[in-house]
Amino acid sequence: MTSSMNRRGFLRTSLAGVGATAAVSTALAAAPEKRYQEGVSPWPLALNASTIRPTPPLEKIRIAAETGWDALELWINDLEQIESEGGNLKEVAKQIEDLGLFVPNIIGLWECMPPTEEAFEQSLEKTRERMRRSADVGSHYVAAIPAPDREDFDLKWGAECYRRLLEIGRNDYGITVAFEFVGFLKGVHRLGQAAAIAIDADHPDACIICDTFHLYRGGTGFQGVRHLAPTAIANFHWNDMPADVPQFEGKDEHRIYPGEGILPLTQVLKDLKAIGYERTLSLELFRREHWEQDPKVVAETGLRKMRENITAAGV
Repeated sequence: MTSSMNRRGFLRTSLAGVGATAAVSTALAAAPEKRYQEGVSPWPLALNASTIRPTPPLEKIRIAAETGWDALELWINDLEQIESEGGNLKEVAKQIEDLGLFVPNIIGLWECMPPTEEAFEQSLEKTRERMRRSADVGSHYVAAIPAPDREDFDLKWGAECYRRLLEIGRNDYGITVAFEFVGFLKGVHRLGQAAAIAIDADHPDACIICDTFHLYRGGTGFQGVRHLAPTAIANFHWNDMPADVPQFEGKDEHRIYPGEGILPLTQVLKDLKAIGYERTLSLELFRREHWEQDPKVVAETGLRKMRENITAAGV
């Protein structure tokens, strides 16, 4: 696949503009729509495990199932904890499936994009173990984080690292590596940077993870989402931000339930529906006060807020 073909596959609109939007809308109208949450949502809804820390991993799985989520997005430390306590991740994958859940993504491949070839090769031992764990638990994706963070992060080198990670993930572990940008990093913190890395990786599996908080915190804004092909987005982290936190001072701990803040979530939902996005929306919060509450209550509240947000958008 050439770079130009990969670019056309990643970006939904270019010179086609409104015509492409109309074509997508027509195609969507012709196909039967799959819906979730008793028909409330056109997307499966996932509980990101960070939302109910420090609950033990197996308890997170049980709570996600009991409170009605479609999926559970785990972190690599959850998988490490399961194995350290003698658990078998392939058996856990079966338990997750039996409960009617799936794992859309694992966060993530930390320190997987160091600045030199030597450092990259040295990082692969840990990266491969994280890929192996993610695949064993049945995850569809594993997130590659553009770290170690640095102001002079070379996007060209990042694309090369990402291409090689995609190949290792697909060929050796049967898992797709998704690229995640982080709004408060000094290096890759904007949607455009992430899209450039994914496109320049020149790989058919290249995709990114979006996050409403990171779109806001990194200064990208939200209009760019409508220009992405639906298959360019592996997973979408969902959350809101309060009005009293300055945009470029926001931290993970400031995220709040969707619909309680100032982010244009209704429009983003409409844009995701318009482009034909069909993958997961994942509630990702890091509220310390939530971590002190009953995790089942937090999970129930989060799902209700997600459903209300989607219903209000009329999608």
